[in-house]
Amino acid sequence: MRARGKRARALLLGAAAAAAWALPACAADAPADAPADAPAHCRGTIYLTFDTGSQSQAELIAATLKRHAIKATFFLANEKTVRGDWSLDPSWAAYWKARVAEGHAFGSHTFDHVYWRADEAGGRIRVKPQFGADAGKVETWSAARYCDELRRVDTRFMELTGRRLDPLFRTPGGHSSPNILAAAQACGYRHVGWARAGFSGDETSSDAYPNALLLERALDGLRDGDIFMAHMGIWSRKDPWAPANLEPLIAGLERKGFCFATLREHPDYRTSR
Repeated sequence: MRARGKRARALLLGAAAAAAWALPACAADAPADAPADAPAHCRGTIYLTFDTGSQSQAELIAATLKRHAIKATFFLANEKTVRGDWSLDPSWAAYWKARVAEGHAFGSHTFDHVYWRADEAGGRIRVKPQFGADAGKVETWSAARYCDELRRVDTRFMELTGRRLDPLFRTPGGHSSPNILAAAQACGYRHVGWARAGFSGDETSSDAYPNALLLERALDGLRDGDIFMAHMGIWSRKDPWAPANLEPLIAGLERKGFCFATLREHPDYRTSR
């Protein structure tokens, strides 16, 4: 998670200096390309997404989304969890099956949580897996090998739930590149980032970036069509983000007239179904 943290701090520092902090709080009217099934009262749509992590907040996230009747998008990697198992182990089958039944969307986050390091000639990609047999090793992969890594999540998810992933992926840390995008496109996956105001900051230091500050930033900055990203638990943050912020974030956005949808309804990803 440390590599993520560097990227996370950089994004938050940039956002903190940006005008997004001063934007007015009211949501814009929904545009013509809003989700076709959005309720008439919606003034805009926010797309909540969650990446796997320590899974310490997995049950809380599921319960909160269910209480608000919200569907979100989950990006899955096989990460070490606070239970001492892995997030795509059979021990998590019941959890993922329940989320499938609730109608959420799911994408690949690379099976071994593989970080991009550099693009090389011939479409090759220098990477560093965080988990798995090659954890911590810097390797050079072909485009086909990278596609295999994305598909490993799909294969395991099918084994656990009987359902395929949506044809979406997110790189660990959000780092993509021309070679990664080309490799993924060749095997049918589209990359999903997040909006500047959609960066939860849950990987940053809770001393430097307390939850109240992160919540204020999100509520002030999120706009119609924005993708929001958080994790299902972060090992390093002393004051976890989700228990303090998820419920008030959703409630605050609902008070502003926002509705929520999965990325299957997002204008940029509808054709990926």
